[in-house]
This record gives sequence, C-alpha cells and structure tokens, in this order.
Amino acid sequence: MKNEKKSATDPRILRTRQLIRDAFVDLLQEMDIEKLSVNRIAERATINRVTFYLHYRDITDMMEKMADEMIEHIERIVDEHAPQFEDAAKDDGWPVLVKLLEHFAEHSKFYRVVLASRRTPIFTERLLKLLTKLVSAKIESLEIGSSLAQAGIHKEIAIWYSSSALIGTIVSWLRNDMPYAPHFLAKQFSLIRAYSYNDLI
Repeated sequence: MKNEKKSATDPRILRTRQLIRDAFVDLLQEMDIEKLSVNRIAERATINRVTFYLHYRDITDMMEKMADEMIEHIERIVDEHAPQFEDAAKDDGWPVLVKLLEHFAEHSKFYRVVLASRRTPIFTERLLKLLTKLVSAKIESLEIGSSLAQAGIHKEIAIWYSSSALIGTIVSWLRNDMPYAPHFLAKQFSLIRAYSYNDLI
C-alpha cells in the first residue's frame, strides 16, 4: 500500500503524466479526437509507447483517469473552502464558485479544450455531476425547498436547471476567453439565480 502511494506521487510519474496531458490537449486543438493515437500522443509528449502504456491502457483509459484527477482536484478546492461556503453572506456571492472559476482560469488551456470543445464529453459529464451536488447543497443551505414547493417547483428540477445553467455559463465563459473576473462572474450567477427564484416564488 505504501509503495502504491509513493509511486502515485513520484515526481517522475507526475511529470510524465503532465507531459501526456499537455500533449493530449495540444493535439485536440489541432485535430478531431478520432484521429488521435497513442503514437501521436507519445511522440508529442517526447516519450515512447511503452512509457504511455505504463500509465494508461489506452486513450479511453487515459481520459477516464484525467477526468478522475480533474474532479479530485476540484473536490479538494471545494472541501478547502467549505467553511466560507457555509458562512458567506448572500450578497457576497458564492465563495466556492469564485475559487473554482479561479482554478479554471489558472488552467484555462486544459479546460478550454476538454470542457468547451464538445470533443470530450466525459469531462463535462463528470463536472456536471459534481456541480449538481454543489447546487443541491447550496439550495439546502438557503432552505428554500419549501418555498420552491409552494411555487409548484420540484426541488430536483430546480437543481437540474441551476446546475445546467452553471456549467453552461462556465463553458461560455471559457469559449469567450474569460472576459469577466471569476469573482464578478460568480456574483452575477448568484444574482441571476436569486432573481429567478424571487420571480418564481
């Protein structure tokens, strides 16, 4: 078990996976995913095929593991800022969303390709699942479930609507080269959501 943990954080392994990830992102900007091959990825990453197969079974497995790593990283951000999420005043926006948007901005090249290009739905699907959990928790924290019910709105549908709107906003923001600062965009989303609920309730 200790060996597995050590190997997972071995700097050489992390560096090789980063090279593979960067090569994958670069190639997706140049060609359709159907044209990608292990050979092309390995060549662009300046490694050999054997090295690639030490890390991934194939391209599908590579994308699965990259999506897992993406979600793990985002979940760490959420956990780290959970107290702010719970304690923030309503007019301060959504602190967790600010941190997530800052993360997306910092790694914009990667996210612009995997989320905004429509070529790799696995990343969008995984992120949508996570955002749905976050939106659900936000709605619970605001205690508006009974108000939604009084307005004839099913909470589950409100969660679907909000999480879909959120991921759509993030994707559009990335596609348009992030014209707004993370804090401003998070505040705008919070205001729009609050306005929508006030209008409906």
